[in-house]
Amino acid sequence: MSQKRAKIAAISCSHSPFTPAETHAWVLDQLSGIPDLTHFGHLGDVFEAGAASVHASSSEYEHTLSDEYEHAHNFLRSIREVLPSYWRRWINTGNHDDNLTTEDPRRIPKDLRGLVHWTKHPEWGAEFRKWHWVPYEKSNKGVYRVGQCHFFHGFDCSMNSDELEGLQMVAACGWIPFSLTVRGHTHRPLQPTQSKRTGKIPLPYYHANVGTCGPLKPSWAKRKDTSLWGTAMIVVECVWDKPSRIRGKSWDAELRVMT
Repeated sequence: MSQKRAKIAAISCSHSPFTPAETHAWVLDQLSGIPDLTHFGHLGDVFEAGAASVHASSSEYEHTLSDEYEHAHNFLRSIREVLPSYWRRWINTGNHDDNLTTEDPRRIPKDLRGLVHWTKHPEWGAEFRKWHWVPYEKSNKGVYRVGQCHFFHGFDCSMNSDELEGLQMVAACGWIPFSLTVRGHTHRPLQPTQSKRTGKIPLPYYHANVGTCGPLKPSWAKRKDTSLWGTAMIVVECVWDKPSRIRGKSWDAELRVMT
């Protein structure tokens, strides 16, 4: 008896309204060429959330939060419209998105916090309500899972954080053998890579990073090293079943990098 299979595409970090037009076009072109897609995920930082930044440079933004919502609305709607009607869609809330709701008076005042949530916007919120939002939480609650594949936004930015956080999330989800963890956050694409103990002993776990769909040389990062940043999309085929029913590695993944 054949097992049900899923085909998943995922991107991250589009940072509306700064998503480059050519990146937007590349994402739509890639998605339109993937047959039998069953899932699409955005792994977070849909918005720049400049209005909720604690950094002084946030005052230099010329756009409003409503402008961000309008841009993200159009970006997500264009993705939804290019894909078949039967697909499942989700968004992992990223740290930029979470800044709009986090309990921090330096960002959004307490009495306004409930009014600025993107799903409540009177003009643009309807599109955001069409997506399943996964909370920004470093636990199993912050992970979207399909079979052995785990998707989350990411929290740390060190050079080995893809591997370390991948193992942390695998642990949070019950140490499922042959798990693949996929995240964004660092803006550095990484092909599916096997994790290792002490850097030498292979472990039955894998990790990948889909980079960013935002600008590759933003003005706020002019003093940072962005040489490893890149735009990418991961396409995963896997057995769509409870992990306890799966034996052996049940997925194949391809990281497509925009050149």
